[in-house]
Amino acid sequence: MRDRTCALVVIGNEILSGKVQDSNAYFAARELRKLGVALQRVVVIPDEVPTIAEEVARCSANFDIVITSGGVGPTHDDLTMEGVAAAFKRKIVIHPELERLIRAHYIGKINAAGLKMAEVPEGAILNEAGDIRFPTVQIENVYVLPGIPQLFEAKLNALKPRFAADPYFMRAIYTSATEGVIAEHLNACLVQFPELMLGSYPRIGNPEYRVKLTLESKNAEYLDRAFRHLLSLLPKDTVVKIE
Repeated sequence: MRDRTCALVVIGNEILSGKVQDSNAYFAARELRKLGVALQRVVVIPDEVPTIAEEVARCSANFDIVITSGGVGPTHDDLTMEGVAAAFKRKIVIHPELERLIRAHYIGKINAAGLKMAEVPEGAILNEAGDIRFPTVQIENVYVLPGIPQLFEAKLNALKPRFAADPYFMRAIYTSATEGVIAEHLNACLVQFPELMLGSYPRIGNPEYRVKLTLESKNAEYLDRAFRHLLSLLPKDTVVKIE
């Protein structure tokens, strides 16, 4: 089965200072999961070239896919391209196709700040971004996306065919019991099915259930056997709903 791992590097002082609330990590986690990609690391870092370079280099070496969010634009604090270039020990160069698109967009009103958006790490390639005018820059296994949620989401959606792996299958059990009551049954299930991804999520104040259990696997038959086994372990009067 195809397994692909991913790291998301969120870049921006505005996130760390609480001036802006990040939504890109949630969107990426949800959409990548649908594709069968395991998002295994999310990190938020400041707009500092050495920090960006260090984190991107580490993630590139340890994950199949790296996505960056933020720090792409014409202003002084947009340092992601420079940081990614440093991660791979590449120079920053003007990409001719990006320059052409930017000049066409600004129709003769281009300035140095605008041309900054045509700067990419040497050797970078461009990926189509769906309905978005400007393509997504890629260097090695790193995809550089903007931080604005509408643009981030559109560009990630356009990249989905490149990322797709074998899908995850999931079942859910809702129970009226507390985690303390069912913990031993969860442990027993994992002894029998060690490859199962089993999650337990309490819900306070919900009259319908107290804990939602999720069971995931890329093997549908394995998941079905684990699901039936866990149901056989749980006290029958505590199972509220199954999905």
